[in-house]
Amino acid sequence: MNKPVTIHDIARMANVSSATVSRVLSNSNYPVSKELKEKIQRIAKESNYIPNMLGKQLKMNSSMTIAVIIPSIVNPFYSSVLFGVEEVARQHSFTVITCNSLQDPALEDEYIRTLVEKQVKGLIISSISKDKGLLKSLMDRGLHVIAIDQKIEGEGISQIEFDYHKGGAMATRHLQAKGHRRIGYVTSKIDRPSRQSICQGYLEAMQSAGLEPMVEESPADEVYNAVYEFDSGKRLAGKLMDRPNPPTAIFACNDMMAFGVINELSRRELQVPQDVSVVGFDGIDVGQMIHPPLTSIKQPDYEMGKLACKMLMDMMGDAGPLFDIVLQPKLLERKSVRDITED
Repeated sequence: MNKPVTIHDIARMANVSSATVSRVLSNSNYPVSKELKEKIQRIAKESNYIPNMLGKQLKMNSSMTIAVIIPSIVNPFYSSVLFGVEEVARQHSFTVITCNSLQDPALEDEYIRTLVEKQVKGLIISSISKDKGLLKSLMDRGLHVIAIDQKIEGEGISQIEFDYHKGGAMATRHLQAKGHRRIGYVTSKIDRPSRQSICQGYLEAMQSAGLEPMVEESPADEVYNAVYEFDSGKRLAGKLMDRPNPPTAIFACNDMMAFGVINELSRRELQVPQDVSVVGFDGIDVGQMIHPPLTSIKQPDYEMGKLACKMLMDMMGDAGPLFDIVLQPKLLERKSVRDITED
């Protein structure tokens, strides 16, 4: 493998000092003749020279890099969030490093340490770790952090939340309005604020209507992989449908799980929505591409990413006050729910 070209190599080829090359390539005001400047720039271009930005950042104690830590890039919700972050970052000439914690708190902490070592200036994080000690200690030392999706308790944290409780109740009441009384709920392990809030919204909507909740929850010891949510949806839907009095509708804690629910129902030769209605949560674009198109509670994922990055840019520029923003849910009514009041 060829070694990368350095300013010392360019200096040797141009027959000048390394300091002169450094001044030219950094657009310094140091006086250099036009001919020599053009010669150095031409050699650098022909040699495919790439500046050592990390070294430059360390010398200047500055960075043009931010990072995003998300639970899984496989989930299109987080892909869309990242897309929004990157769009704003590019407008401000920042580079984005993306890390997948894979639902592993230990891996999340490892990424945080590594990013700080690499002089990352700011962090946007959807944290799944219960212990926020490391993150808060680094914030005390100057790391700029925006929390998204999962609330981080404590002072001095700007965060963009989503009204998960309202979304959970909204989905359940939509099914109730369509005449459904036996409404099942399938969920990943209820071990983080977002999942707790969605489930609470479902439970309260069921109880207020005098209906018996039907909840199936994934175990905590499952091994995470690319189809984890989909497989969980299949398995949990099977448990609901094996009950003596199965539901006429199933609400899933995210769209990927809802796809698994539909797959399991299809395997049992049950049609959606004719036999069983299904509602998801997130409102990812893939939901409108399946058959039938999935009714879902929409989280403004792309907008969340853009807003988080804008807030981070303001914070790093010392111009932004602390914010705690709560985004509101929206029902995307498609074709996966049947109105049984019309029967």
